[in-house]
Amino acid sequence: MDHHILTLENGLRVVFNPTRSVITHACMVVNVGTRDEPSGEFGIAHFIEHLLFKRTKRRNTNQILNRLELVGADLNAYTTKEYTCIHASFLHTHLTRAIDLFEDILFNSTFPSDEIEKEKNVILDEISSYQDSPEEAIADDFEDMIFSESGLGHNILGTEKDLASLNKTKIAVFVEKYYQPENMVLGITGDYTLNQVKRIVDRYFGNRKSKSVTHIRTPPSEPLSQKVTLTRPINQAHYMLGTSAYPISHEKKMPLMVLNNFLGGMGMSSRLNLLVREKHGIAYIIESNYTAYSDTGIFSIYFGTEHEKGRKALALVHGELKKTRNKKMGSVLLKQAKNKFIGQIALGEENRMSLIIAMTKNLMDLGYVQTLDELYNQIEAVTAENIWEVANDIFAPDRINTLVFEPSFDKI
Repeated sequence: MDHHILTLENGLRVVFNPTRSVITHACMVVNVGTRDEPSGEFGIAHFIEHLLFKRTKRRNTNQILNRLELVGADLNAYTTKEYTCIHASFLHTHLTRAIDLFEDILFNSTFPSDEIEKEKNVILDEISSYQDSPEEAIADDFEDMIFSESGLGHNILGTEKDLASLNKTKIAVFVEKYYQPENMVLGITGDYTLNQVKRIVDRYFGNRKSKSVTHIRTPPSEPLSQKVTLTRPINQAHYMLGTSAYPISHEKKMPLMVLNNFLGGMGMSSRLNLLVREKHGIAYIIESNYTAYSDTGIFSIYFGTEHEKGRKALALVHGELKKTRNKKMGSVLLKQAKNKFIGQIALGEENRMSLIIAMTKNLMDLGYVQTLDELYNQIEAVTAENIWEVANDIFAPDRINTLVFEPSFDKI
């Protein structure tokens, strides 16, 4: 067995992956993200992620940051549309130190008003940086286009207006609602026994009381097919096209994952890269992406190119999508696509932090941890018929949305 699952009386779940290594990776995933933010408070989930590192009842900012970094460890966090994740990597002798810090910042943060105002300026700088990166901005704007009437739509960083309105009271209400043990999963991979892990987790989290957490996540409606072109002070044209897709537990998720990897996934041999970049030489980066959420998903293709080459590149992409709709994948090509995907997943296992975060999210999303063998079997079970059906669903012309950032002629 490559993992153990513990559940404390307060509902906190723990997934432990024992491994023979001097390095430990640990993460705490909280089941709350930007889609849980109330109107007028967009950006609060990400803002709280920043503020967790500022001050607690026991530590000031320097003490929080130095708690792990003084022993050579790495501590960080991120926010997504549905999760907040805190993670750390450290020598295996420092597990108690790391878990102690996790408990402190998650449950004892004080969110002082001076730190709140100071951190607003940091987020505003982050928003400005994002706006200066069209390849990032277009991805967020495209998701907003697909999920315009849903909490999934707005930017993770929030808006300047909403950010300005955030205060200690609003933050405390949001934290009280979602930062509860039953709404969290702790992941640990390292060289310990199960009893060692259980003893440490019980010590720091066992006596923590939990309140019931209710998520009100309205499923987004099917997006209307549309094409939007916006001008930006940029040199290249940037394109995003795609539509909503399957949620995490959908039976067609794996065929779409295989198809996505084949079309524009990792590596230079993806079908779109070979066509648009290698054969025609008109895009430095072209890639596809499929993200599954709890009740929906999104499939997208991105590329950037010179303005005058954009229409040709777009036509090539649409031509490739048409091929997947019109003709089933041959047995040799299908086998190659599966082998490539399985190999990439196997290599990704070497990144132990990514592995434990994936296992932790599995437990959060599915209620169990999917083993690599189970994942490989799911990939092997995908048929050409499955992929053809998915292509005709997701790539149907009347479902495709397109967002374009074009260079403005008066750019400075």
